[in-house]
Amino acid sequence: MEIQAAWPGSSLTWPDYAVVLILLALLLLVGLWAGRREESTADFFLGNRRIPWWAAGLSFVATEISAVTLISVPAIAFLENWEYAQFFLGSFLARLVIALLFIPAFYRYQCTSIYEFLGQRFGPATQITGSLLFFITRLLASGVRLLVAALAVSVLLGLPLTWTIALFTGISILYIAWGGIKAIIWTNVVQTLVFTVAGLAAVGWLLAAIDGGAAAVLAIAGRAGKMTIFNWGPNPATAGLGPFLASLATDPNLFVLATLNGLFGSMAAFGTDQEIMQRLLTVETRQISQKTMLLTPLGSGLVMFIFLFIGSCLYTFYAQHPELPLPVKGDTIFPYFIGQQMSAGWRGLMLAAVIMASIDSPLGSLTTSFVTDLYRPVLYPHGSDRHYLLISRLGVIIFGLLLAVIAYACSAGEKFLWLAFKIGGVTYGSLLGVFLLGLLTKRRGNRINAAAMILAALLMLALLILSEKKLLPLGWTWLLLLGTLLTFSVGWLGGGQEVQPTADLRPPSG
Repeated sequence: MEIQAAWPGSSLTWPDYAVVLILLALLLLVGLWAGRREESTADFFLGNRRIPWWAAGLSFVATEISAVTLISVPAIAFLENWEYAQFFLGSFLARLVIALLFIPAFYRYQCTSIYEFLGQRFGPATQITGSLLFFITRLLASGVRLLVAALAVSVLLGLPLTWTIALFTGISILYIAWGGIKAIIWTNVVQTLVFTVAGLAAVGWLLAAIDGGAAAVLAIAGRAGKMTIFNWGPNPATAGLGPFLASLATDPNLFVLATLNGLFGSMAAFGTDQEIMQRLLTVETRQISQKTMLLTPLGSGLVMFIFLFIGSCLYTFYAQHPELPLPVKGDTIFPYFIGQQMSAGWRGLMLAAVIMASIDSPLGSLTTSFVTDLYRPVLYPHGSDRHYLLISRLGVIIFGLLLAVIAYACSAGEKFLWLAFKIGGVTYGSLLGVFLLGLLTKRRGNRINAAAMILAALLMLALLILSEKKLLPLGWTWLLLLGTLLTFSVGWLGGGQEVQPTADLRPPSG
């Protein structure tokens, strides 16, 4: 296989563009077809709960994976190792908790937005605060996700970053404003299939290009520690308790901390974030939703290990070819390799996979939460359903433009995978703490919950800033755990007496 020595800009040819255009046209057609005949907000937000479980499951995988996985996970494996996989172990446990604890409550309360649970369980102040924290978290984290994809495509196409951000934003707005959640889910199905096939194709191409194939990857990348999964930290028996405790406080990849963060982080990201949970509320019954959640680790785990292995393959390939240049930003190693080394057609498939993984955006969930939690109950409570459907479509447009601005503003950073996690660490603890308070106790606090959530988020932000400036030896993975504990504790202590459930607090399932 011929190895290219340089990459003077975009090397895409007409077969690459043909593959991209065909797959993008398929995506748009599926979205427009699936989203036809949207006549109510129930249809726009939940698809009238008529989505097949397997489609909801693939949509969940597509939302969880995104372009961050396709671009940043290979980069993390190339630059560091496989310790990111430790988070997935905790994530698997979190899905069990969500299936058994969160999903039954959301169906019992007949939620369109999961923050309606907070409103019915505690009161409007808790619901509005939870929704606003979701807006902050999802806008910033999704802005990073959009940036990752736009940066990768700009590298491949040789286009300005602003053009690629505009491309993704425009496509997302078009079919989501038209078809709502049904358009999102069915395009997610196409996206999941495309980026899984593309990942397997990339592995095959790399193994063919590496002298020695898979055995060479295991030998070279493994010897360099690039395939290490578990980080146990300093051994207390030999190194002493002090170094171990210091590592526990500062190293986010330590097994204990990474697994706990995967557990609590996934409970927060999946159970308290409308973006992902909305997919699981589109199926007909609680039992089907639980089954869907319990099967998602199969798809998510497969994709994660495919792209971790791609990173190890990239390390081996460049170790065997030290004469080849590397990108200025390590985060772009995979798209750089695609543009530099892969042949026509293959480049188009990889580019299409990145584009498709990035087009899935939070516009549907942001709009759902805005209309359900803020606009309808607070700002304009007496409008018709037709009016709210119009506002929902306008919301998709506004939030899409806002995401584009945030993505461009974040373009100076690096290590985007960890940046997305750090953003979530500031506010997810507040959300998880108050949801656990509502699910595990019968406390009645409302304004105290809102105050606890805001206090915890501000404190976690302060701790993150101090940690990033090296003024405090604290790993960012502690933020979620501390925020959860603080919110839960303050809500518990100030939440009043426990009461038995009433018909108002526990409405029957529909």
